[in-house]
Amino acid sequence: MKIAVLISGGVDSSVALSLLKNEGHDLTAFYLKVWLEDERAFAGDCPWEIDLKFVRAVCEQLDVPLKVIPLQAEYLDRVVAYALDELRAGRTPSPDIFCNQRIKFGAFFDHIDRSYEKVATGHYAQIAARNGGFQLKRAPDPVKDQTYFLSGLHQAQIAHALFPIGHLTKPEVRALARDFDLPNRARKDSQGICFLGKIRYADFIAFHLGDKTGDIIDRETGRILGRHRGYYYYTIGQRYGLGLGGGPWYVVEKDVANNVIFVSHATRYADASRDRFVVANPNWIAEPPDKTTLQLKLRHGPALIGCTITHADNNRLSVTLAKKDSGIAPGQFAVFYDGDVCLGSAVIDT
Repeated sequence: MKIAVLISGGVDSSVALSLLKNEGHDLTAFYLKVWLEDERAFAGDCPWEIDLKFVRAVCEQLDVPLKVIPLQAEYLDRVVAYALDELRAGRTPSPDIFCNQRIKFGAFFDHIDRSYEKVATGHYAQIAARNGGFQLKRAPDPVKDQTYFLSGLHQAQIAHALFPIGHLTKPEVRALARDFDLPNRARKDSQGICFLGKIRYADFIAFHLGDKTGDIIDRETGRILGRHRGYYYYTIGQRYGLGLGGGPWYVVEKDVANNVIFVSHATRYADASRDRFVVANPNWIAEPPDKTTLQLKLRHGPALIGCTITHADNNRLSVTLAKKDSGIAPGQFAVFYDGDVCLGSAVIDT
């Protein structure tokens, strides 16, 4: 096949490229340049030069042509602007989900030649054909599984996606990188949000939204415990970075209009947990499920929580969890599963 391979400079995408090369496909590697020039101003050294150095080294070793595609404007319009709007509204954005939906399998696919049959990435996920369509399935490595971040994809996007390492575990991928003697075989994994990379999330928020000092209040007693930098730096369930003594304290509520953060002490924190919420505008990768008992993830990680869903009004779903969770925040995504199959996702509304 003729395949466009997205490569980041990390081990995962480099091993994916190597596997496809060994299979004899017609490959072109693409590096997406999404760093905004103003973000570079507070990032210090050019943050993508090191990545691109590794990308070039891998492509030269494998004799695969490389193209650098600038998508800064698309990132700003489709991902960064979304994240900032959600933060201003006091919600918790999930930019990685939109990064995959709107950029890697959106703007990028629109940008390249239609002669490419597939877009391959180094994601830990699997695709299976079923009933004339395609399913997104979890990877066997439950810690590295990235279906949470791919849950916003549509059926047409899944049909053109390829995940060459999705059937492998991280140790197996590391071993292959050593076997292939890749230039980046010992490089550490990146933990950054898709469009931030090495930039700290708090620095990104500070650059775009600044500081807006307000009160931190004990929700149960009404006592002012301290001051914060701005409500948009915090999310429901957050424990660290509050700067309060006598804790642990957890964020349980935000008053956006008055710029107030409400917290609860660990001894009372269980009272803030809940097992019901409403999601809006669900994206089903294939067809909507024909059952109401499913599993879900409220955040990236190996844990699946049992749930039941019922239809509400205006394309919304009511979700009831099998056990309470204390970190349910408007704006974040609930990702639904039926066993190993990722069915899709919806944004938490209330």
